[in-house]
Amino acid sequence: MPTAPGTPSQTSGPYSGLGLPFPGGGDLVPAGHPGAVALHGLVLDGEGAPVPGALLEFWQPGPDGSRAGAPGSLRRDGLTFTGFARVATRGDGHYVLRTLLPGGVPYVSVCLHVRGLQRHLFTRAYFSEPSDDPLLAAVPEERRGTLLAVPEKRGAGGCPVYRFDVRLRGEGETVFLTV
Repeated sequence: MPTAPGTPSQTSGPYSGLGLPFPGGGDLVPAGHPGAVALHGLVLDGEGAPVPGALLEFWQPGPDGSRAGAPGSLRRDGLTFTGFARVATRGDGHYVLRTLLPGGVPYVSVCLHVRGLQRHLFTRAYFSEPSDDPLLAAVPEERRGTLLAVPEKRGAGGCPVYRFDVRLRGEGETVFLTV
């Protein structure tokens, strides 16, 4: 029996914006929450130019290591930690996530959707460089830095701030994971 040729892949986007980034989507905890940390950075193309309109999704366990989270990624009661955030980059390619440090693992998982890519990309943003993490140990030493969030000067109210830029290709390309 003859087989039909495969269907070609389609690129991602453009996104309608309806329900994809949502107001406060990068705020897993409210401003001034005790223990809050800020993770911010740029999404950059191969030439180092900012990528506006990229969509980043973040998943992480709670500070107690729980992966159950709470139902409803739109919760804004300030009391319930969901472990999920979705934020779009601004016109200058910048994003900001306000969260709590994850328990049980030293990283947050990141999924990146960018117009023009055929598939979304997965990576991790590590808040520290653990010596016993098997994934990080498998990455060549000269590329590990692309997975490390860099501590910066504390923000308003003494909130710790980390910078994590995502470079899509070229020199300093972020390590992306295959799934």
